Amino acid sequence: MEARLPVVHPWDMIPGMSDSTDGNALCRSCGLCCTGHLFIWVKLRPAELDPAEALGMKVFRSEPNQRGFSQPCPVWKSECTIYNSPRYPHACRTYRCSLLKAVAAEGVSLPEALTIVQDAKQMIRQVELLLASSSTAGTSPNPNFRERLVAELEGGTADPELRAKARALLDFYETIFGVTDLVDHVEEE
Repeated sequence: MEARLPVVHPWDMIPGMSDSTDGNALCRSCGLCCTGHLFIWVKLRPAELDPAEALGMKVFRSEPNQRGFSQPCPVWKSECTIYNSPRYPHACRTYRCSLLKAVAAEGVSLPEALTIVQDAKQMIRQVELLLASSSTAGTSPNPNFRERLVAELEGGTADPELRAKARALLDFYETIFGVTDLVDHVEEE
């Protein structure tokens, strides 16, 4: 019989939050940390590599500090399908964006946070349209939005409108979600 590990959700780690709170609603309605919009990949612990691969995640094992899976996460189906599973990766369980922390601290209400998420998704749609019409990113088979965006911007040929909207989106990611890198740096326990 498989041992069942306790499931720890991001809001369980924030004082005052529980499964029935606004944090739960925010995480389940957002999903940007799962879809490849905020991050290119997610770090995995060594013991999580095989189980993640068995779930259909594109796992890479190259260097010890670069073990993980590529985004978008294949178990995200408008909601995490392993959210209550003991196979839920440590990085996923412990990730808390700045917006979630603000909701937990009651500095931002759930309706405000949901509006912010919708604003982010609208900005993403605008950038996606520009990326799709781009000469290089538009033909890329890569499903990761963030990776395609970085490749286009680093290529130096990006349309000025795309550059401006991408810069605004990346600034929004940093200001609202606290995302300053292409991967979340999770503390090891």
